[in-house]
Amino acid sequence: MTHFAAPQFLMLILLLPLVVYLSIKYERRFQSSIRFSNRALAENIRPNLRAILSNKIVYLRTFILLLVIFALARPESITEETKVYTEGIDIVLTVDVSGSMRAMDFEIKGERVDRLQAVKDVLEKFIPKRPNDRIGLVAFAALAYTVCPLTLDHDWLEKNLQRISIGMMEDGTAIGSAISASLNRLKDAETKEKIIILLTDGRNNAGRISPLVAAEAAKALGVKIYTIGAGTKGLAPYPVQDMFGNVALRSVKIDIDEDLLKKIADETGGMYFRATDISSLEDIYDEIDKLETTPMEETGYNVYKQLFPFLLIPALMLFLLEVILSNTWLRRIP
Repeated sequence: MTHFAAPQFLMLILLLPLVVYLSIKYERRFQSSIRFSNRALAENIRPNLRAILSNKIVYLRTFILLLVIFALARPESITEETKVYTEGIDIVLTVDVSGSMRAMDFEIKGERVDRLQAVKDVLEKFIPKRPNDRIGLVAFAALAYTVCPLTLDHDWLEKNLQRISIGMMEDGTAIGSAISASLNRLKDAETKEKIIILLTDGRNNAGRISPLVAAEAAKALGVKIYTIGAGTKGLAPYPVQDMFGNVALRSVKIDIDEDLLKKIADETGGMYFRATDISSLEDIYDEIDKLETTPMEETGYNVYKQLFPFLLIPALMLFLLEVILSNTWLRRIP
């Protein structure tokens, strides 16, 4: 896209016809003439190229003036549009890695996977959707562990996401400790919007911190908690190893404390979701993505390329050529 930064100079184009008229009139005023006694003597005389160009030099000068006028109007083209982001949301992804997450009631592309692998797959799609947010990662079982602090380096975050695994810490489900560890990542953040997305498939049975007390602390700090209960309702296929080392799936009932998760979400202004398959899990993170739009001021500015040198330089070269020709080959001798 091209435009003129100083379009007022284009008005000078209206004066060009007058300049041409006055130049021609001025040239004719000083033209030399040769008188012949008989008109027939001059009838066969034809002007040569030098004479023709000498009479048309005024048009070259007009073209030079036209280039100068366009150069004064400063034509510019937009080469880049840049956006500056001033603030994003701070998000902590809090993921259950307790033994119950081994239940294989999720499928990815027709292949049965455990709950943790399903969560990793969905988070890998969720993280790139929040390029301007600082995101951290907390894993928990009987204890809570900060896998990755808040960061804008989402490539590093995704590498840390792949490091978490079931059995990386003592088994259990310490929801209160998980919220507390997540709050420690957020309490000193200066952003206005702070959220925790907590995913679990069990009941709080470990840790010294009450989940509801931790939720009250989150509310006091202005942190919103979205809770997700992961797993099918009823019996879930769970891998069990027999005495011969063979692994088989057995139906096991794994309870999710949905009432507690709803209370945590309600206390902090968040929402509770239930994910029973990979599709619903993806929909939940998509819904949270839509709910938590990034409250940023976005300032756009353009980078321009100045085009006037492409007009001014030819104009100067033509002017120099006109001066040289007018004083040499096209010079008029009275």
